[in-house]
Amino acid sequence: MPGLFLSLEGIDGSGKSTQARRLADRLRTQGHPVTLTREPGGSPGAEEIRRLVLEGDPDRWSAETEILLFTAARRDHLEKTIRPALARGEIVITDRFADSTRIFQGITRGDLSAAVDRLHDLMIGVEPDLTLLFDLDPAKGLARATARAGAEMRFEDMGLAFQTAARAGFLALAARHVRFRVIDADAEEDVVAARVWEKVTAHLA
Repeated sequence: MPGLFLSLEGIDGSGKSTQARRLADRLRTQGHPVTLTREPGGSPGAEEIRRLVLEGDPDRWSAETEILLFTAARRDHLEKTIRPALARGEIVITDRFADSTRIFQGITRGDLSAAVDRLHDLMIGVEPDLTLLFDLDPAKGLARATARAGAEMRFEDMGLAFQTAARAGFLALAARHVRFRVIDADAEEDVVAARVWEKVTAHLA
């Protein structure tokens, strides 16, 4: 595909959504066509699934059921939003992609990594060109996330131990794949944005 596919990952409250918006805006000012999207969601069908998985009681779904729901949402997102934008030569920035499923469903509540990988290979088969991992102390991230209280708090409500396991999983995943760049997210928003821009421009060059 002629476009460029970027994903932003991290625990809840790590600031990646804010940085995704800032990055998209800055790339546009440089003349790049950009599609900014998110997971779960990013297409009408996937947004419907988003409400199912992010709202309600933490025990609403098993991890196995979540893997199926997230994969279904991702497939629709890929078909309706990501592939068309890449085919147009755009830079696609997604706030979460398959790495979130690998961590949140694949390892934090049991060893389901093999199931996640098999479904990904069968139904998705795409990895980002570049993944920015926003790293932050889980206690700080959870405090940030709970301060913005809203309806989509299901994963935040799983608590600090869950977020701690997720952070460790993300860092381990980043160590295994060259497409990752780890961003220290424990700083002022402008400082983090500068770190993001440095990594992205180096990749574009």
